Amino acid sequence: MLTINFKKWNTITGWLTFLIALTVYTLTLEPTVSFWDAGEYIATSAKLEVGHPPGAPLFQMLGAFAAMFATSPDKIAAMVNWVSALSSAFAVLFMFWSATNILLKVVKIGTEKLSNHTVIAVLGSCLIGALTFTFSDTFWFSAVETEVYAMATFMLALLLWLGLRWIDAIDEPRGNKWLLLIALVVGMSFGVHFMALLAIPSIGYLYYFKKYPKVTVKNFIIANVVVVGVLLIVFGFLMPYTMIFFGKSEIFFVNSVGLPFNSGTIIAF
Repeated sequence: MLTINFKKWNTITGWLTFLIALTVYTLTLEPTVSFWDAGEYIATSAKLEVGHPPGAPLFQMLGAFAAMFATSPDKIAAMVNWVSALSSAFAVLFMFWSATNILLKVVKIGTEKLSNHTVIAVLGSCLIGALTFTFSDTFWFSAVETEVYAMATFMLALLLWLGLRWIDAIDEPRGNKWLLLIALVVGMSFGVHFMALLAIPSIGYLYYFKKYPKVTVKNFIIANVVVVGVLLIVFGFLMPYTMIFFGKSEIFFVNSVGLPFNSGTIIAF
């Protein structure tokens, strides 16, 4: 009997879930404005204007890029809405790959070799889980209109998958390249929605259970304190004080020194 190539079929099935989700969301896409923040986000994206605080600059820049492909002004809303559809399809993709990564670790406990039936069970159950999420009510709603939650969910799913890949490669010579990519995505998530930062504790726990397989009350409490501390540093310190530093620099160099606009921002950078 031929042995199923798990890596190959994991990739193929993952992209299949992506295509199913993208097709569903494209077919059910809002053709125009839905009556809440979506209208503001479409307008501020298409014209690259300032949205309501704290803002979502990366989200709006991607929306502006999508708006460039509108065939007529009345199609701009649909094109910006499609950014959410694409983001949600990617969220489903990385949710599937995260699920297969975790489930494969579970079924391999005490087993040297996986049978074809086990591989099919892992891929099939994760496919069902991913498609169930695809058609879930709230997620489907956010996937077809211009709101930040679709892209934030994509970044949340991406960060979890990157965390799993980092843990798998952590003992390899170049394994920490995944950690650098995690840091990049965390930084980019500031330009969409802070919700994506909720992946930070889960990545911290992945590291803890990888490096400290023997769990004790003491080291588990320390792990909890550390992961919450990292989240607070990123969310409560790095983000606001970086923005404050840029803002204060701009005011000082323009108002006090007399340099032209944006000079303070450039100097701060």
